Amino acid sequence: MALLPILCFPDPKLHTVASPVAAVDTRVRALIADMLDTMYDAKGIGLAATQVDVHERLIVIDVSEERDEPLVLINPELVWTSEATHLNEEGCLSVPGIYDGVKRFDEVKVSAMDGDGKTRIVEADGLLAVCIQHEMDHLMGKVFVEYLSPMKRDRIKKKMLKVLREERA
Repeated sequence: MALLPILCFPDPKLHTVASPVAAVDTRVRALIADMLDTMYDAKGIGLAATQVDVHERLIVIDVSEERDEPLVLINPELVWTSEATHLNEEGCLSVPGIYDGVKRFDEVKVSAMDGDGKTRIVEADGLLAVCIQHEMDHLMGKVFVEYLSPMKRDRIKKKMLKVLREERA
């Protein structure tokens, strides 16, 4: 399997709205494996295809302590959300080193295909619910820093651009 480069904010490609996956075929299964390898290598708990510059509705997640319970969501759609919300501290592989509070639904139900192309309903709460919502935002071209104030977002953008310039030097 291959490790894929992760796009970093403020890369404009992170704002691309993902298209539905047409079929779960060999190419998609290989992408799933590569995304899981990339996510585990980066010590993340979730990764959307948008973050690796593939603009299809595909997410991989693993919030287990042993990192051995991967969840694949293809063409995910929220079918239910709780009324209750909570402010959660979030980070993102596309915005390394930055953490801030984002309000998310406490519980969600998502309809999606798994890695075998079978449709299923995933019921989630806690960290898994937060992670699903965060990754689904990526599929809509939204990065978590967009929930923050314009001043905070601008500060993060400047910091990320500075890091990028230093890496290129």
